Amino acid sequence: MPTGLEVTKAALDDFKKIQKYMLLASKENATETYAELKDEYLTLKAILQVSGVNLADIDKIKE
Repeated sequence: MPTGLEVTKAALDDFKKIQKYMLLASKENATETYAELKDEYLTLKAILQVSGVNLADIDKIKE
């Protein structure tokens, strides 16, 4: 069973990847892809906030 720290690290890694893909989708005007990625982004953001991670400096998506 993973520890809380391992879960948080995995969520941070996924959060970073999702943001990268969202920025690419936005640049390419891939609205459907962006919308799907945003759902995952919001889930990861919630997990990280509950884990106590300060997202102010790492959240590149400003909506």
